[in-house]
Amino acid sequence: MTAPSTPANHRARATLPRLAIIGATALLLATVLLLPTPPPLARNGELIPLSWQGKAMLGILLTAIIFWITEVLPFSITAILGMLLIPTFGIGSYSDVVRTGFGDPIITFFIGVLILSVSFTRSGLGNRLSHLLLSFVGTSPRKVIWGFLLVGTLLSMWITDMAVAAILLPIGVSILRQAGVKPMESNFGKGLMISCAWGPLFGGIATPVGCGPNLLTISFLRELADTDISFLDWMRVGVPASLLMIPLGWLIITRMFPPELNRLTIGKEEEGVSPSEKAPLNREEWWTATILLGTILLWIASPVLAEMSANRIDIPMQAIALGGAVLLFLPGIEVLSWKEAQRDVDWGAIILICGGISIGLAVYDTGAARWLAWLGLGPIVGTPHVLRVFLIVLLVCAMHLAFSSNTVTGTIVIPLLIVLANDLGINPWLICAPAAFASSLAFILVTETPTNVIPYSAGYFSIKDMVVPGILMTMAAALCVGLAALLVGF
Repeated sequence: MTAPSTPANHRARATLPRLAIIGATALLLATVLLLPTPPPLARNGELIPLSWQGKAMLGILLTAIIFWITEVLPFSITAILGMLLIPTFGIGSYSDVVRTGFGDPIITFFIGVLILSVSFTRSGLGNRLSHLLLSFVGTSPRKVIWGFLLVGTLLSMWITDMAVAAILLPIGVSILRQAGVKPMESNFGKGLMISCAWGPLFGGIATPVGCGPNLLTISFLRELADTDISFLDWMRVGVPASLLMIPLGWLIITRMFPPELNRLTIGKEEEGVSPSEKAPLNREEWWTATILLGTILLWIASPVLAEMSANRIDIPMQAIALGGAVLLFLPGIEVLSWKEAQRDVDWGAIILICGGISIGLAVYDTGAARWLAWLGLGPIVGTPHVLRVFLIVLLVCAMHLAFSSNTVTGTIVIPLLIVLANDLGINPWLICAPAAFASSLAFILVTETPTNVIPYSAGYFSIKDMVVPGILMTMAAALCVGLAALLVGF
């Protein structure tokens, strides 16, 4: 007689494979530690050794990678585990590990940006601006897809891409329902929902605030290469690259999923523009718009103001972000309550970035990054510049398929590229920028990023529907980053 199926039995069946992975990974880590240290690599007439600490750090990195790929633990918990293993094996002191991660100023920047994103969404300003921009595109399905890509790109330049996807999703679903299209059967439904993900992904590379890997790259460049990248430095390459992706993304979506409708049979009132969106801005929207616009202007103008001031007073972009967030809570403004911020801010993402910084710096400091970089990435860095940009984007996008996290991908690849740039005398920004952009360009698998999962959850397209268009978009994105590098003399 078979035992009845219970929640406890289900949990036990789900737990055993995860415990097996953890046990096997622990054995693998022990094997790496016990193996003899490999001989030094000979590169450019120089010997590049791997110390015991470096070998141990590679073992910890391998453990983290396996846990991140298999998701036996949440991403942020794996990052914390990595931080704990570093002092356990005598690679660095616990206080230093915590200080390098949680003490990095970029964390305050990320907290400020996330709080601003919460306000943008909660106040209704995000919905209002989305409806306003989409109201100009008319009722042609192809133009609607163009509008979603454009709106998603423009918004996610300043708001995290997940938040933008969450804003676009209900608008898109409303349009599809009123048009009477059926989930999984409509090309227009598939194309529109995929555009809800792609637009935010395009815009996420345009500015430092677009997504987590951008901030991680800026932090690594400052700590490991003594290179400060300003808001304008990033935008110089990021904005052209993201804008170039819009027409190519639109072309891929409309060719792969040609809309079966010539015209949407819905009026302006039915396109999702509710009376509340036609009404004047409310108090919360006014304050959110004012504070967000002021923050953006300060981010862009900060280097110019520093040059113009007599004492060269430089306001760090981290302080500007956190200052903008603080303003939202002041008496008389109070756009947000702290309980709302606590509930809506993705604190796990903050922990993941803290842990990622600690692990990345430890891989660099032990010399493991230098050894690993020359072992696997040396040939890419030696190629002509434009081809190098193209190859780096493709390589990082391929890595992203396995790691399923923008921040995890950036944590692994950016320190390796920085050490190569330092060894070859190349400006590290020239090879880290394309890698940082590619870390958040997850077009192929739904599971690569929550930005894809949000529109997928509406049920209008399958995982298979996204694969081929995603591969084409990945190639197109690599081309766009390379062209942007040429256009701006990067």
